[in-house]
Amino acid sequence: MVILILLLCIVTLIVLITWAKLNTFLSFLVISLMAALLLGLPLDHIVPSINKGLGDMLGSLVIVIALGSMLGKLVGVSGAAQKIATSMRNAFGEKYITWAMCLTGFIVGIPLFYNVGFFLLIPIIFSVSNRYKLPLVYVGIPMLASLSVMHGFLPPHPSPMALQIQFHADIVKVFVYGIVVAVPAIVISGPLFARTLRGMKTQSVIAMSVQDINDDKLPGLWNSILSSLLPVILIGASSLVVKFAGDNVTVKSIAGFLGDANIAMMETIAIATYTLGIRQGMKLTGVMNVYVEAIREVSMILLIIGSAGILKQIFLDSGANGQIATILQGLNLPPLLLGWIIAAILRLCLGSATVAGLTAAGIIYPLMRQTGADPNLMVLAVGAGSLFCSHVNDTSFWVTKEYFGLSMRQTFLSWSLMETLVSVIGLIGVLILNTIV
Repeated sequence: MVILILLLCIVTLIVLITWAKLNTFLSFLVISLMAALLLGLPLDHIVPSINKGLGDMLGSLVIVIALGSMLGKLVGVSGAAQKIATSMRNAFGEKYITWAMCLTGFIVGIPLFYNVGFFLLIPIIFSVSNRYKLPLVYVGIPMLASLSVMHGFLPPHPSPMALQIQFHADIVKVFVYGIVVAVPAIVISGPLFARTLRGMKTQSVIAMSVQDINDDKLPGLWNSILSSLLPVILIGASSLVVKFAGDNVTVKSIAGFLGDANIAMMETIAIATYTLGIRQGMKLTGVMNVYVEAIREVSMILLIIGSAGILKQIFLDSGANGQIATILQGLNLPPLLLGWIIAAILRLCLGSATVAGLTAAGIIYPLMRQTGADPNLMVLAVGAGSLFCSHVNDTSFWVTKEYFGLSMRQTFLSWSLMETLVSVIGLIGVLILNTIV
């Protein structure tokens, strides 16, 4: 009966989002109430469950995601992303241009959300394509592969951060394992896969120029790279200090505090406000306006993440989680593989990678607890599944099609196949890591 209720809730969620076009946040609220009533949760327990689910999820995420969006916005507005991209292009030259695009997406993709990164870097793709007379899709796919992998696999992006909180994973291990899995996924689905697209001729009706900011007004290359990667550097350095501090409790305590994800993001924003803002001639009020705009862009993502936490809490408080775990165990599939499959199916149905990942997390969480599956690898397995085969119900599919001037068939053979490769290679990497660690 519980599985039937779960399936009914998922189908209804899909219908509300895809057919009725209801806002995703409102859809999750409706489904959460529906699940609570069908699972027999007492009426006086429903509102406390909603409050707890929303609070527990957002309480650990709001600071990281909000500050992460601020950093990403400043990296774009200041010209740091443009500086990294043009420097990579000039350093690699035409022969290795796809690797330059790939590396640019990798570096810039750490602080930038996918959609922001796409619209920020698409002029670079047009510029490189025009300069070397290469097909847009051949130049662009390596960069998009990097951006997609960063968005789906690595903190501080919203979905991996939310999954890390839901599964009680270690953020440092998630990042380290994520890099190990991400590199082969990016290389194979980016520059190597792009070789098959070199003959794909396209005709984009969009004209763009990369020269949004004059070169003399751009920040320096190392300033741009270090400012973008500072959260990773701070958290990683703190982890190393804690590991090698021995019995020095004071040093461990200070390093642990400074390397906490929230504190590291606060430190980064304080430094980047100067290095990418004031030092580049921006007024403090101008930098603050950039941050305000960044929060507007991420507000709905925060609400969606919080509402997914509500659905998970309803499953926990109703006792359905234990029954779901027992049933899933009967499928005799490895938990990591099952998490990937559930996320991939939801991705195919819903389109949104974030929604697919968070919904899958609520389903697979009880099984993960019972089987003792590695929570750090489960974050990556679900993240990989959530990227599977983007198609017509995903806005990124249409954005890629229109900007690159692709036909439907070409979009499936380039963008959709690239996302599928990222997902499958990510799963393979997770399963291999699981046998090692």
